[in-house]
Amino acid sequence: MATYDMILSNDLIDNPSPRCACLVILDTSYSMNGTPIQELNSGIQHFIASVQEDEVASYSVEVAVISAGSSVTEILPFTTANNIETIQPFSASGATPLGQAVELALKRLETRKQEYKKSGVAYYQPWLVIISDGAPTDMDIFNRVAPQTHALSTERKLVVLPIGVANANMQVLGQLSSRGAKKLDGLKFNEFFEWLSASMSRVSASASTSSSIQLPTTDSWDSI
Repeated sequence: MATYDMILSNDLIDNPSPRCACLVILDTSYSMNGTPIQELNSGIQHFIASVQEDEVASYSVEVAVISAGSSVTEILPFTTANNIETIQPFSASGATPLGQAVELALKRLETRKQEYKKSGVAYYQPWLVIISDGAPTDMDIFNRVAPQTHALSTERKLVVLPIGVANANMQVLGQLSSRGAKKLDGLKFNEFFEWLSASMSRVSASASTSSSIQLPTTDSWDSI
């Protein structure tokens, strides 16, 4: 983590590219055990590799990853894609503390925005992606943070994208965003992360950080 922190502090000085922050929350609870966690691991690696292949996006897109399982863990702090070396495979265990994970994510997103402003680095609307196959086991915290993410989504200050897998509680996940939640078709994690990578490429290629951007269709991975 210390190595990434050092890169993070220097990168805003050495790399003045406008930033697109993308924070991904991954449900790594026990119910994701087996094929789901294997496909999720494959998908997140594919996402990083795809963004790195785009020369513009690799210097503009900052990825952060938080896992929610036995504990809420910051796996990767905000790091430009070109500086990400590897993400260790996830294992599935524990409950689903999504509320705590979202709470931490909002703190990290706000801190990063303030760092952009302090360094004079322009930034696009940040993204918060939440992937879960169930429902939060910390509903008291979730009920406190969901209105915050919903409001930020409504005000176009944050793109909030909840993704439900298998038997996920779509109604609960949908509370996080003004756009509701999307349902993953089967275990098409690779297709989803390919779409996310393509979306990041379009955002980072935009001439203006305030322009509306036409994102790729989600037909390849969503079922609703």
